[in-house]
Amino acid sequence: MGGYEDIMNIKLLKNGKVYTPECVGIKDVLIINDKIISISENIPKSSIHTLDKKAKIINASGCIVVPGFIDQHIHINGAGGEGGPQYRTDPVELSKLVKGGITSVVGLLGIDGCARSLRALLMKAKGLEKEGISAWIYTGAYQYPSPTITEGIISDLMLIDKVIGVKIALSDHRSSHPTVGELTKIASDARVGGMMAGKPGIVHIHMGEEKVGLNPLFNIIENTQIPIKQFAPTHLNRNELLFKQAIEFGKRGGYMDLTAGSSNEKKLKASKAVSRLVKTGVSLKNITISTDGNGSMPKFNERKEIISMQIASVDSLYREFFDMVKKEKLPIENAVRVTSTNIAEHLKLEKKGKVKKDKDADLIIFDKDTLRMKYVIAKGKVLMENEQVKVLGTFEKK
Repeated sequence: MGGYEDIMNIKLLKNGKVYTPECVGIKDVLIINDKIISISENIPKSSIHTLDKKAKIINASGCIVVPGFIDQHIHINGAGGEGGPQYRTDPVELSKLVKGGITSVVGLLGIDGCARSLRALLMKAKGLEKEGISAWIYTGAYQYPSPTITEGIISDLMLIDKVIGVKIALSDHRSSHPTVGELTKIASDARVGGMMAGKPGIVHIHMGEEKVGLNPLFNIIENTQIPIKQFAPTHLNRNELLFKQAIEFGKRGGYMDLTAGSSNEKKLKASKAVSRLVKTGVSLKNITISTDGNGSMPKFNERKEIISMQIASVDSLYREFFDMVKKEKLPIENAVRVTSTNIAEHLKLEKKGKVKKDKDADLIIFDKDTLRMKYVIAKGKVLMENEQVKVLGTFEKK
């Protein structure tokens, strides 16, 4: 362990059952600063205290240790506005993310690409980084042409470190209804910008309820050389018709993003949808879940008039994780994959999504029997301890 003698931010997790996402048994996990340094059957406390007498020892006996959740669809700086200015949601507070076990986010705009600013979204992402978690953003919004920070999608990806892709809306009465050609141009720009910036260049697609569904994506995949994994369509459990198309998309090798929580009678619960997808032969590695957290959730009647409004909860990813394990009886490693590992792999977040040496120390410690969240650690910093949030956002009150 030579070379770390002068580093004073050391933590040792003792005797937790570690999922990398695969279960590797009862292990100790050594964290120095923001990285996982070692995972071993026994790392003596005495050897750690020789490095740092103030090293924090966390007893993880009777607990499981998993990667922190990654939320790739969350309105960190607020969203909404369909029903008028009074329906605009506020920016998310750090403590809500911590309570949901979320250690990494990808923020985005929603229906409002006019009064909502991508520059403000970018600054909110940077603020969350300063407060303790990892954050990126998508450029774009529902509209076509896509709003951007610089002169276009390519330059946003190339010049702005936190931009990793572009967001657009399809098959929705609130979208701009881009043609297949226009959507192809967006995907092409995202791909080229991503290639030149060393980023995924993901096209993250809000999917609505219109019958055309995923057909524009199938058209692009069949008639261009843009790979299917360039796309990340979300809300695919919105209704049965879209879900059936999503199964075909998944079988072709595409990533499928389900939305956590439940807002109406048509929607398939994400945890149940994961079980169904696996049974149909879709690879588990291509399934992800996100929250749509902090966004407005309007309910429309048949005339597309708003009849009610809710706010999407940011803790829904945790609730789906719980339900996958406890209600759907899925293996814990499967639940870890769809809430963390698969997302990191698709978005090329190379230091995220796994409990392994040299990865970022983003971890959740659960009671193994109840799955109550005991600890949340992000970039090596303890944000939740013994079920209590320890770190608040800059302007949150204690």
